[in-house]
Amino acid sequence: MRRDLRQTLAPTAWPAALRLLEFSPELAPQVHALLVLGYQQGAGSVPDYEHWHKAFATDPEFDPSLCFIAADEHGLVGVVQCWTSAFIKDLVVDPRARRQGFARALLNHAFEAFRVRGEACVDLKVMDSNHDARRLYETSGMRYVQRFTVD
Repeated sequence: MRRDLRQTLAPTAWPAALRLLEFSPELAPQVHALLVLGYQQGAGSVPDYEHWHKAFATDPEFDPSLCFIAADEHGLVGVVQCWTSAFIKDLVVDPRARRQGFARALLNHAFEAFRVRGEACVDLKVMDSNHDARRLYETSGMRYVQRFTVD
């Protein structure tokens, strides 16, 4: 899916309980655990921590400033991990915090970050069976640019 960043972006409405954290090596284990938790329902997968961290830390498209982490008083609630190619690699919200606006706030924040970097659009991939994510992306102005079947 693709979001044209030349169109007007909705302002990010941060839920009151949310605070945005910068990625740090100390948060990496918690971010990984949140990704694993978020993908447990079969909407994707995450390699074990060692392989994830190595890829995350050595991938030439990794930029820690493009990993946005949301937390509340109970801990991490969401993460959107992006690559420098204006690609949203992962967007996950803890099941305990879903339907509270965290995912939309993180998504809009990522859109704005790429707009500020001068990108014309931002892309991501989503499983056709992930109806909640598709609804979020569609209502956030994203459009399908390619669809294919995955075994």
